[in-house]
Amino acid sequence: MSKLVGFQSNARFRISEFIPWVLALAVFFILPDYLSLGAQILTYILFALSLDLITGYAGVVTLGHAAFFGVGAYTCGILSAKLGITDPLLLLLMSAIVCGLLGVSTGLIILRTQKLTQLMLTLAIAALCFEVANKATTITGGADGLTGVVIGPVFGLFKFDFLNKTAYLWCLGILFIFWYIIRRLIYSPFGITLTGIKENKQRMQAIGVPVTSYLLKAYTFSAIIAGIAGALIAQTNQFVGLNVIGFEPSGEILVMLILGGVGRLYGAFVGPLVFLVAQDFLAKQFPEYWNLGIGLLLLIVVLFAKGGVLGIFDKVTAFWRSSK
Repeated sequence: MSKLVGFQSNARFRISEFIPWVLALAVFFILPDYLSLGAQILTYILFALSLDLITGYAGVVTLGHAAFFGVGAYTCGILSAKLGITDPLLLLLMSAIVCGLLGVSTGLIILRTQKLTQLMLTLAIAALCFEVANKATTITGGADGLTGVVIGPVFGLFKFDFLNKTAYLWCLGILFIFWYIIRRLIYSPFGITLTGIKENKQRMQAIGVPVTSYLLKAYTFSAIIAGIAGALIAQTNQFVGLNVIGFEPSGEILVMLILGGVGRLYGAFVGPLVFLVAQDFLAKQFPEYWNLGIGLLLLIVVLFAKGGVLGIFDKVTAFWRSSK
């Protein structure tokens, strides 16, 4: 119950919450050569936010969240490459609708199970989506990937350029919108109820809360956000490959969230940033062993930093305050 009271007290905006957005805008002007990586990081932050909503706040552990990310990417890519739809906002909307329908249909099955059964079902759904994308070569391109994706100017004015300036600002704008929505959601009665379900599902059922209904709504909204993140990747790269769907991206986004801090909202910001920057650096310096570096980083965080990178920050802040 103390956590729920804490949630309500944290609902007010703090000045420190706008620091990431100021830094993101600063990157646009100061580091123009890294806007491609920056757009990717922003997209994965949105993806991590979608996972944190269902895992960190509702307690549903999944190894198949990339099913929605990949379906969103393929929906955007197929509509553009095969049907000639190029409006980026319309493509995001269509991807959201498709992933929302997938979220509802799969959630009705998954959310009626628990623990290992639930985990395996999410993995199975991701595997099925991967196989469909791999085998439907005439539509998805299969292992060769989907090419011919053309994205029109944002609002008919701002073209996607090779420097990724438009892509970076487009991803940043979409991320800001959904960060605001998710933040409002988790500090609302709905979000507090989700936290209560995570802490004690049986007690919430006993007091008359329709647990499955709440979880299904959260799961569907999470699927929609993940689908939009996938569509952003397709728009940014103007290509869709099998690397956006299946177990591997599901595992990676879970690792990113653990690195940042699960159930912390801003852990979804920190985790992808640390993971993707470390991956980019290690891949350049040690192209054959960069996975080892990522593994060691995760091991250190899990063993010595409960709560991820934000957990380290909390400890440093607490030490600094106690030493004053």
